Amino acid sequence: MNEQVQTVDYGYAVPAEQRNRVLRNTYWLLALSLVPTVLGAWLGVATGITTALTGGLGLIVFLGGAFGFMFAIEKTKNSAAGVPVLLAFTFFMGLMLARLIAMVLGFKNGTSLIMTAFGGTAGVFFVMASLSSIIKRDLSGMGKWLFVGALAIMIGGIINIFVQSSTGMLVISVLAIGIFSAYMLYDLKRIVDGGETNYISATLALYLDVFNVFQSLLVLLGVMGGERD
Repeated sequence: MNEQVQTVDYGYAVPAEQRNRVLRNTYWLLALSLVPTVLGAWLGVATGITTALTGGLGLIVFLGGAFGFMFAIEKTKNSAAGVPVLLAFTFFMGLMLARLIAMVLGFKNGTSLIMTAFGGTAGVFFVMASLSSIIKRDLSGMGKWLFVGALAIMIGGIINIFVQSSTGMLVISVLAIGIFSAYMLYDLKRIVDGGETNYISATLALYLDVFNVFQSLLVLLGVMGGERD
């Protein structure tokens, strides 16, 4: 009877306790999801099992695996299988990241570049998490524009796989950092406002934002700051 409820002007009416629980569970699951990601990346680098996934073959495996997992996560998000499926997805994404990490580790300062990309991603997340709790206005209108931007980046990235343009790669990486940083704010704000009440879906959205920012930062750092022996 005395439960606090926040009614937001743009249509959400969610108990404060529930919003806080979703946000807390999302943060914990997001942190946990980094463990299989690191394991997948380590396995991929150590064994080289993803070395052959170049060009069209790599694209097919990545898109097929990623969208297959995301479909499975959506179907299981309200069941006990939801978390294991999400963690399996993050392991797969770690594997897909292995080729880029192996390339960066080939630089004399490769380890430093990876740590810088990780620190930069963490910094972006901290800023966006802070802004999501400060900004009071409705950001739901950003969604359609961010989706268009993300779609354009995906199409540009697919084209560049075959064109192999270094300039195109840099442009796509810069745009991806901007768009997925904004997506991070958008997704966090949805949780804070009560627009997302399933912590597995919330974690998936934030994980993709974090993954894309980290990957794009790593590409930029590798291309612009990689030191050859």
